[in-house]
Amino acid sequence: MEWIEDLNAAVEYIERELDGKIEYEQLAKIARCSEYHFQRMFGYMAGVTLSEYIRRRRMSRAAADMRSGGKVIDVALKYGYDSPTAFNRAFQAVHGVAPSNAKQSGITLKSYPPISFKITIKGVEEMNYRIEEKAAFRIVGVREALPTDVEESFECVPLFWQKSAPQIPQITALMDGEPKGLLGVSTCNETEGGQNYYFIAVASGKPAAEGMHELTVPAGTWAIFSGSGTSADIQALQVRIVSEWMPTSGYEWANAPDIEVYLSAEPADTRFEVWLPIAKK
Repeated sequence: MEWIEDLNAAVEYIERELDGKIEYEQLAKIARCSEYHFQRMFGYMAGVTLSEYIRRRRMSRAAADMRSGGKVIDVALKYGYDSPTAFNRAFQAVHGVAPSNAKQSGITLKSYPPISFKITIKGVEEMNYRIEEKAAFRIVGVREALPTDVEESFECVPLFWQKSAPQIPQITALMDGEPKGLLGVSTCNETEGGQNYYFIAVASGKPAAEGMHELTVPAGTWAIFSGSGTSADIQALQVRIVSEWMPTSGYEWANAPDIEVYLSAEPADTRFEVWLPIAKK
């Protein structure tokens, strides 16, 4: 329950700062996790990305201000837009009309109320998982810098897999450690300068080949979920882990990388594991 309470406290912070600067770092502190984890967690739980939720809430408030007689330039500045043009574009994206038309009689506007998180009883579909303590291990492979915005990172990761496909045989040839399998690793602010990276790698004690990078995954506790299917099935499992398993698990996200372990190479029916770094609350 504390986990849900932390999420709702973060939403309350967003509400207080809708006409100010919303700091993702502060949201992460309130939720007691990294910025990367918070954005993923919010998107999975809310069904909408954090940036889109904030935009909708601001435009809901902006519509009320315009209906009350506000001027476009004043309302734009209030909600953090440097120009009426940018504000007009954002307003139309949400409401379908220009802000200057919001005062007209009969104009339909949209209202997105503040979200509230709670535990609900869902389906009875099982999830197979185990809790394991793991010593630190080294990975070797290729990496790509991830954008700060998780929504953008979701778009760039599949492209990175496509771009890296010719190098995968060279990467898998280096595998000589546990976990066995091709790994997709999101570092979540664990590397230099707070930069997030996504690795396509293997556990290995061998020297990294030219153009490759290495990372030591710290010792820790992992909730390991197994499944099979396509990339869409992996994402669906990740959503269920965060929205169904974690709220009542007694654990919270630990500050360590997220790992996907690909146990077989069949694109249409891959066997995989999702490793979630956890710590007791």
